[in-house]
Amino acid sequence: MNSELTMPTKISFKSNRVMVNGEVVRTAIFARFMVTEVQAELNEKYYLIFYKNALIYGEQLEKVQKGSFIDKMLNEGIILDQKHPLLPVLIPSTALAIPAKNKLFNHLQRNYSLVEIPCIAAALDSFFSTEQLFKPIDNIFFHYRRNGSFSKAFQSIHILSDLSPSLENLKERLHSREYSSYSSFYTTSSLSAIQKKDPLFAEFHCFTNRKNTEHFQILEKILKNEERYAEGLLLWIDDKRNLTSESVKSQTELALKYIPLENWILVLSHAKINPYKWVPEARTFIEGLMRDGQYEKAAVYLFPFIEDLPAEFHQVLNELWKHIDAEFVSSHLDEFLLLHQQVAQENDLKQFEPRILQLTAKLMEAHDLAVVCEKLKPIQKNFPHSIIIRKISEMAALMENPNRMMELGKFYADFNQYDQAIECFFWEMELNPADPAPVRQLCKMYQHKGMVNEASAYQQIYTQLRSDQETG
Repeated sequence: MNSELTMPTKISFKSNRVMVNGEVVRTAIFARFMVTEVQAELNEKYYLIFYKNALIYGEQLEKVQKGSFIDKMLNEGIILDQKHPLLPVLIPSTALAIPAKNKLFNHLQRNYSLVEIPCIAAALDSFFSTEQLFKPIDNIFFHYRRNGSFSKAFQSIHILSDLSPSLENLKERLHSREYSSYSSFYTTSSLSAIQKKDPLFAEFHCFTNRKNTEHFQILEKILKNEERYAEGLLLWIDDKRNLTSESVKSQTELALKYIPLENWILVLSHAKINPYKWVPEARTFIEGLMRDGQYEKAAVYLFPFIEDLPAEFHQVLNELWKHIDAEFVSSHLDEFLLLHQQVAQENDLKQFEPRILQLTAKLMEAHDLAVVCEKLKPIQKNFPHSIIIRKISEMAALMENPNRMMELGKFYADFNQYDQAIECFFWEMELNPADPAPVRQLCKMYQHKGMVNEASAYQQIYTQLRSDQETG
């Protein structure tokens, strides 16, 4: 996806009573969790942990420890880079506040169920020591035991064995005889039965195994039922196995309920899914930009799929080619070479010759003649009788002949390449100091460049040479 269409995602949060402003560098989704790496204005790096879209905690970290939960999310989760078009949907636009570290677990108990807190605690192993995490987890585990709720006690720590290697010691409790019946339930029951009894574990288990069709479908249903639409779209994009016209249509209907069409086109483009092939509304959007005179923006949207556009976009490309400014062409030469191949027709030579001239002139500003000839080959196939391309070929041949610099200089002048033309005419003047013709050309070139003094000087030399010829 073209970076010209996306802006960095800003984020603001209060940490230890200090407001921090930064940009999101990358984000990872892992079931109910999201971790966001933030580059602050003073180059500090923060990591923020979200659970069900709410900020849980965050701190400045120099690096992510291998084996930590953040490391797991960044390696096994669904990753969004800093230009991902769904980031503004996931990242809150209002200023956030990181809870005080010494009051965090009290805060968690007020806002989440007891069975969720051990799972949340496991995600914080980059910020708390193992001993600090064990205490609230133990309290919840033994609270359930004292109340005779052995099933809940087992659930509270069962999920941790897969989430955090730092809490590995908790596995010993899972293998004790009094919990054997609960343990066997997870190994012998169907996934749907596990989901009914332990939805938290089922969601994480399905996310970890989302490449499996059954797990993917259950996870997809969970996200839909909880209206976690952005995560659902990311799950679908991450899978790519179910990429059919029907699936794109259904996801488009869902996406357009809460994000603009423009953003959805960017999401698909970022995922390398061609919206112009699958989403009819995409063409309407491009045509709307063009009606508003936003040809360059329309072109940037189309560039990623310029070689794979449906036939009905042929007229759209023709209109773009007619209206795009030459300066914009020069900054997107490779894309416009591809666009040119898509719209070129032999019977359109008269129409396209001025555009070929513009394109060639811009190529000459950045490359030598050999490279220009090479880049023009695709166009030459479509327009073998182009006068412009024939001129370039002749110029390449003249480069090898120092006795024909006058001709080469005139060719350069035809393409408004005045500096190269001046070099050629100056060379010719050195070889034939009595000939006024190259001097006359030098005067013209400096006039074109707006260099009045230089033009006047060569005009005087030209006048003197002509006088010498007439009196000689």
